[in-house]
Amino acid sequence: MGIETNGQSALERGVAFAKSGPGGALVAGFGAFLLVDLILKLAGVGVSVNLATLPVVSDVPVVGDLSGGIGGAIPFGQFSSYVWNGLVIGLVIGLASIGLSLTYSILNFANFAHGDYLTTGAFSGWAVTYVIAGFGGLDLVNLVLLRTPPGDAGANLWLSPLAVFLGLAVSILATLLFALAIDRVVYRPIRDADGISLLIASVGVAFALRYLISLVFGNSRRIVTSTERLPSFDLVQVVVGFAETVADVAPAFLVDLFPSVLVPSNAGALIVNAHEVTLIVIAVLLMLGLHVLLQRTKLGKAMRAMADNRDLARVTGIPTERVITTTWVIGAGLTGAAGFLLVLSQGGLGFTTGWRLLLLIFAAVIMGGIGSIYGAIAGGLVIGLASRVSLVWLQGDWSAFARPTAFLLMILILLFRPSGIFSGVKTT
Repeated sequence: MGIETNGQSALERGVAFAKSGPGGALVAGFGAFLLVDLILKLAGVGVSVNLATLPVVSDVPVVGDLSGGIGGAIPFGQFSSYVWNGLVIGLVIGLASIGLSLTYSILNFANFAHGDYLTTGAFSGWAVTYVIAGFGGLDLVNLVLLRTPPGDAGANLWLSPLAVFLGLAVSILATLLFALAIDRVVYRPIRDADGISLLIASVGVAFALRYLISLVFGNSRRIVTSTERLPSFDLVQVVVGFAETVADVAPAFLVDLFPSVLVPSNAGALIVNAHEVTLIVIAVLLMLGLHVLLQRTKLGKAMRAMADNRDLARVTGIPTERVITTTWVIGAGLTGAAGFLLVLSQGGLGFTTGWRLLLLIFAAVIMGGIGSIYGAIAGGLVIGLASRVSLVWLQGDWSAFARPTAFLLMILILLFRPSGIFSGVKTT
């Protein structure tokens, strides 16, 4: 049974999907169950039930225990750490997704080398950071190849702030130069070919870049950043202080009913360091800068026009080659920055770092709406949060399914909104 989507809002499509059959009702019911369970967990309320005591079930022979429950208790610090980590990785995915979305909307092909652009930016930027931070006292070759222990090189924002920011600038510059060179050598000669030819060419570029990086830097994953003397603070204590202030003025019955929310006794801790804060600030600034470029400049208007209709843009005198070059500069530059910032927050780097993130980037672009810049950002945030917040329920061995949960959420969103979150919009 199909679902009519023309002229319907996302909420109306969701209701229609829930009513469309047993499958839709099951998905809607399961989503409501998870929401109620999360609220009860945060409130410290547990509800247990034994299905075997129900009259309908008691006469049916069963194997195993039918007791279970919802809710329980989850420390606020643990939940907030899931949200914080999801926000951090979501901003990285969103930043990298912008480049992929730009490439598709203007050049009309899915660039499978995009993840390896991210790796290129990470390695080039951190190599420069190591050289600047450790220059004069350590072996230059080991610094360039990132073989020096991060503590010896002083590779963090507190010990070597200039080195880190110069490394970020180099990661952007190196990635966009690689992208422009690859465009000139590989993509430009076949630009008028069909999308499949460009896609296959991008797969070849991805393998070439990945194993070139492996040849130069080695195929082992290494810890790159140091946390020595890095400033940090407990974000939960800030929230707890606010909650205690609310509890002082809240009605007594609310404090008694939801004590773990208003006055958390087992709040736990969420240690936030300067690297993560820096990632969020820089990512947001880059996104705001792109917004201003697209909305307030002639170049941005030309990019939007070309994304809407490339032939019409050429006829009206828009310099299409200049727009394509700008697309590579912006898309690759943001992707290189995303790779550098990812390593800044997580510390680890290997030659498959970008490749492992590529599927999540594609999922973010598709979920947000192919060709939509804001959709790519929103999709990245949703993917990041889903892959981390799902750990509330996926504990122990089940935690390996946290990343697939993000793809499942993408499918569900596309069922409600087939064109993506920001459907109907191209580059804005």
